[in-house]
Amino acid sequence: MKNAKKKTKWLRPRHHLVRNVVYALLYPYCRIVYGLQVKRFREQQKRPYLILLNHQTPFDQFFVGMSFKGPIYYLATEDIFSNGFISSVIRYLIAPIPIKKQTMDLKAIKTCFAVAREGGSLAIAPEGNRTYSGQTEYMNPSIAPLARKLGMPIVLYRIEGGYGAEPRWSNVIRRGRVKSYVSRVIDPEEYATMTDEELFEAIRTELYVNEAVEDARFEHKKSAEYLERAVYICPTCGLSRFESHGDTVSCQKCGLRVRYLPTKRLQGVDGDFPFPFVLQWYDYQKDFVNALDVMAYVDTPMYQESVALSRVIPYKKKVPVCPQTSVRLYGDRMELTTDQEQLLWHFDQVSAVVVLGRNKLNVYHGDDLWQFKGGKRFNALKYVHIYHRYQNMKKGDGHGKFLGL
Repeated sequence: MKNAKKKTKWLRPRHHLVRNVVYALLYPYCRIVYGLQVKRFREQQKRPYLILLNHQTPFDQFFVGMSFKGPIYYLATEDIFSNGFISSVIRYLIAPIPIKKQTMDLKAIKTCFAVAREGGSLAIAPEGNRTYSGQTEYMNPSIAPLARKLGMPIVLYRIEGGYGAEPRWSNVIRRGRVKSYVSRVIDPEEYATMTDEELFEAIRTELYVNEAVEDARFEHKKSAEYLERAVYICPTCGLSRFESHGDTVSCQKCGLRVRYLPTKRLQGVDGDFPFPFVLQWYDYQKDFVNALDVMAYVDTPMYQESVALSRVIPYKKKVPVCPQTSVRLYGDRMELTTDQEQLLWHFDQVSAVVVLGRNKLNVYHGDDLWQFKGGKRFNALKYVHIYHRYQNMKKGDGHGKFLGL
């Protein structure tokens, strides 16, 4: 009989060396640039852990890594695995676990179990998205049964001040203070006595952070720039476009101007503004969309703009299609015009619309994955919201609140 083919291990000795080199390089950088105050997890010993964290900055994984000894294997969006040679280097050096956002990715789950069996520590952000508003985003309750089945001690890791220092919608890091630390450990013996609902509530409560408070200062002269990536509903005139410069963002329809202060507070320039922080504006925006009849926008587009369109070959590369593609967003579809053809993507044939990073958009249409990359002021969030509003209405759930994030 032939011997069964030996499975390749996920954990490699080189990951320890890479972790130590990255730590030596990034620790002083994060201390200086983010004002990071990171607390080491001295109770780690040699046990592998499942680390669950709230997601605030692009550097969250490095903050976590600074609290622990040895390599940690992170779940990471498939987008970083579709960049050809660069993706191959990332895989070789740190072996993150690819996962498709907004889907039940069984392959990613199987890889998590493989890493756990090999004695590796895992890190997952249950939100799956960085916060746009400063408040911890929606978490899928399925994280609780997954954590239970992995059978590892659960570390709940908090990052505070990350939104103040680098909001998802911004291109700059503000001068301030960020804290990151282990807030609680739940051992298998403890969660064995808890229901999935109780375990999920413990995870959700411990990772919940709300930065819509005037508790610190985060200084930068461009504090409001690109806030239009997060907001597209004006409290005065409804569906709109915004443009920001310096510390001020302005509605392009009615002229409303809002200043973003170092305390994270919002201030009307020419009069009172109804929302004290981005969180309240963001919540108002979601309420507006959840009350919107998107079927009133099937003849006239809600938005029209130009993006660079690419076809994504998952886990391999992105193939540019057209650098100046006209996109029209309707209440039930998207229509695209490239230099070669016209495309119509009805939301009934779209399985997911996902925002990546600051303002990229992935659209899963049939068997194809497409990516939009707009200009610096491109708002990808509205596509996610309108798509989910259509799906809620189609299901007869006119009062559905979840809009994809």
